Amino acid sequence: MTLSFFDQFMSPTFMGIPLIIVALSLPWILYPTPSSRWINNRVTTLQGWFINRFTQQMFLPLNQNGHKWAILMASLMLFLITLNMLGLLPYTFTPTTQLSLNMGFAVPLWLATVLIGMRNQPTMALGHLLPEGTPTPLIPFLIIIETFSLLIRPIALGVRLTANLTAGHLLIQLIATAAFVLLPMMPTVAILTTITLFLLTLLEVAVAMIQAYVFVLLLTLYLQENI
Repeated sequence: MTLSFFDQFMSPTFMGIPLIIVALSLPWILYPTPSSRWINNRVTTLQGWFINRFTQQMFLPLNQNGHKWAILMASLMLFLITLNMLGLLPYTFTPTTQLSLNMGFAVPLWLATVLIGMRNQPTMALGHLLPEGTPTPLIPFLIIIETFSLLIRPIALGVRLTANLTAGHLLIQLIATAAFVLLPMMPTVAILTTITLFLLTLLEVAVAMIQAYVFVLLLTLYLQENI
């Protein structure tokens, strides 16, 4: 019974073909494409308003060079939110519960910010490894510690997103199983458990959006350090 709780995190296959490809391509099909008309429908208008507000808030502290990343970060934000939200539907698969996928997002983008910093301002980029005013005996240790903290950033990005979504899905399944088992024996307790499940589902909707926002926000902060 314990192992069945983790079956929802296994990548589904159909005739040997991994369906994670379908899950990754589905969000791009759901969003409407802007038309050449002067007046768009409400969905397209809401989508454009959300993207504009997000880019304004996210890239406000960045200079002009950082604004080149606006399209990439906004697309990643919408993509992660859609994957996380679709994963809350019954009988669906959440690709962002796979650590390999999240690391595939985190490592290249983090590495790109580091390489940009090393190319544009190598002195300042290397200066982050050694705080100003460090005592001479502590210099080798601080360089090692700061290098380790720099290398662990993409791991923290991927693990944070994976752990939060995995924990939420497991908790929802545990409470749903408890409500189903308690229904014939203790209906009152089962109803209270169902109410708890409904509130937890609302919380998971918020977590799905917040975790996508935090993922992109941290990447933006890493970019701010290197430009």
